[in-house]
Amino acid sequence: MNRNQSIEAPWGISVFGASSVDAVPDVARLRVAVGQTRESAAEAFEVTRRAVNRVREVVRGHGVPDHRVSTSRLNLESAHAFRNNEHTFVGYKCTAGFVIELRALDALETVLVDVVEAGANEVSGVEFDVQAKKELRAEARRAAVTAAREKAELYADAAGVRLGPVVHIQDVDSEQLQNTYRSHGRSAAGGGEGDLTTGKITVAAAGVLVGFSITAG
Repeated sequence: MNRNQSIEAPWGISVFGASSVDAVPDVARLRVAVGQTRESAAEAFEVTRRAVNRVREVVRGHGVPDHRVSTSRLNLESAHAFRNNEHTFVGYKCTAGFVIELRALDALETVLVDVVEAGANEVSGVEFDVQAKKELRAEARRAAVTAAREKAELYADAAGVRLGPVVHIQDVDSEQLQNTYRSHGRSAAGGGEGDLTTGKITVAAAGVLVGFSITAG
């Protein structure tokens, strides 16, 4: 036998198990912003501040508590336009961003329309999520161990031996597994292109390396 193909210190069976859990989202985060450009900095601040207040009132009107709405500070910068092959100063732009966490997903489109009408003229996206991430991640880890045991039992049966107790458990980086699942076409949003359909999302991926002892069959 080629020395490179031998097992110098045999001890049992080592197998890898992985699992991913899909769930229907129950949280949506709307990322929007108010941006206003005026000739003077003071005017830009004032119109933006009024729009921010209107957006917050609209969100409260939909029953979203203040602690589920994060608002950035007002940011002011000079604004330029490209005219006649040169950048021309046009005034000052004041912006404020919002992240609105919405639990009533059936009201998502209505809330989005209302905050835009209230003055949020920049929409960067909608992110879907679930509240029970901890529980779902635990479910995925249990399933990963089960998958590893089933694989080990198959190998043991094929080799004519019996599976013994677990002698080693090693967690595998979940972020690496998440990237692997995404690369195989799993969507983070699950909906159709260009709409606000929640679909399903992969909320947890878990991997584990499990070592089992073996006994003669």
